Amino acid sequence: MKIAILNGSPRTENTAAMAEAFRQGAEAAGHEVEILQVGKMKINGCLACEYCHTKGEGKCIQKDDLEKIMPAYLESDMIVFASPIYYFAPTAQLEAALQRVYCIGKPAKATKAALLLSSGSGAYDAAISQYKTFTQYVGIQDMGIYTATGDENKSEAKLAEIREFAKTL
Repeated sequence: MKIAILNGSPRTENTAAMAEAFRQGAEAAGHEVEILQVGKMKINGCLACEYCHTKGEGKCIQKDDLEKIMPAYLESDMIVFASPIYYFAPTAQLEAALQRVYCIGKPAKATKAALLLSSGSGAYDAAISQYKTFTQYVGIQDMGIYTATGDENKSEAKLAEIREFAKTL
């Protein structure tokens, strides 16, 4: 299975450790994994111009770093969304990427998704609700939601849990 991890963190700490643990587990199970550093990309918000659905044939009129993630988004069998919680929600970078894939709607091949969230306080409700609504809307199966709060971040126990989960896919 081909898996794309969209890492929404602009930093290389807690969320990156979770994404890496997932990659390790999935690759140990024979899957092909690509981690895309969405948090370090320049992706504008959707303009709601509808170019993608009128003249663009599924392509957005904006030319930015979304073009770097779109091939993986289109070709993957599973999409993993990874993000720290910034003020009760995923990062703005990941939010922009999610909103911009509106241009194609449902991923072409993906039938599965997972969510990895990191936080100091554990305020996950809004991010989880958004993820569940998104997966239901595009018709892909939620395979699991993993969170790391406070001292769980980068703990070997939490990273092992994520690795083991990824091995089961």
